[in-house]
Amino acid sequence: MRVRGVREVAKGVEVRLPFINKRPDPEIACEIIAELKAEVPYAAEDIKAVVNDGHVTPKDQVEWDYQRRRAADTALRVRGLTGLTNEIEIKSRVKPEELKHKLEDALKGNTEVDGQHITVEAEDNKAVLRGKVRSWT
Repeated sequence: MRVRGVREVAKGVEVRLPFINKRPDPEIACEIIAELKAEVPYAAEDIKAVVNDGHVTPKDQVEWDYQRRRAADTALRVRGLTGLTNEIEIKSRVKPEELKHKLEDALKGNTEVDGQHITVEAEDNKAVLRGKVRSWT
């Protein structure tokens, strides 16, 4: 998004809560875990909440992106937070070898792509295709 006349945006925003709204980190973490159990019970056991000076970092892995987003949204509703960094990752549901074979088969079966000149590397939840093609279209 562009705003006329804005040339720079500072990302270093610090949230300072009034003393009355400050809560101890362990209390915030306990409430986040309780809220996660109510909001995403099927994934709550897989999520850890690390709280440091009111800044929460949910961590670990879940199976679906909506679980990752819902966990962050749930944590944001807890009183006393000063920030959130979502470090929840999506578990890979496909084994890297299986992903590699599926990609290679798809390339070989596609008449518009010369699949013989493309190599496939797969590791964890990432695939890298290397080689030369005649066209990007």
